[in-house]
Amino acid sequence: MAEKETKKQGKLIVFSAPSGSGKTTIVRHLLGKENLNLEFSISATSREKRGTEEHGKDYYFLSAKEFKNNIKEDNFLEWEEVYRDNFYGTLKTEVERIWALGKNVIFDIDVSGGLRIKRKFPEQTLAIFVKPPSIDELKIRLKKRKTESADKINMRVAKASAELATAPLFDTIIINDDLEKALLEAEKQVADFLNS
Repeated sequence: MAEKETKKQGKLIVFSAPSGSGKTTIVRHLLGKENLNLEFSISATSREKRGTEEHGKDYYFLSAKEFKNNIKEDNFLEWEEVYRDNFYGTLKTEVERIWALGKNVIFDIDVSGGLRIKRKFPEQTLAIFVKPPSIDELKIRLKKRKTESADKINMRVAKASAELATAPLFDTIIINDDLEKALLEAEKQVADFLNS
């Protein structure tokens, strides 16, 4: 049984970055490329839904209690308390679901989670860090979103400095100062890795 499961395993493509760097835009672009055979890993979170987000499509929305129970039962591949009582993680069942479809898994997750996946699956994972042109540009992008309070934006900007320091731990860094260029670079790096 274990042999069959190993054969079904695809590769893991991790995109991590500070909020507002453009990683989600890049991931969405890559999901549209059929030749890459990618499926999005839906993260679990204990935070409230925003706008039109849907359970099972954007995130698996769990209460903090449900999230903590899943941690106790070792149901996560990786998880983190990003902000106080604000958990994010990747359920093992989500990766198994995608591998069962015969696809490669693509993640849009925070820096710590991305590095944990790389450590667990060093050969199977391509970990890409998306870097904003500057912290000032990052702040402008976060304000343009109009989804969070000034306090939340300031928290994200403060966290971004620490996250930027982890960039060298990733396999590769894409600087997103020109979106078209960043999309092409991401596409090439992912295709090269999947074909290696």
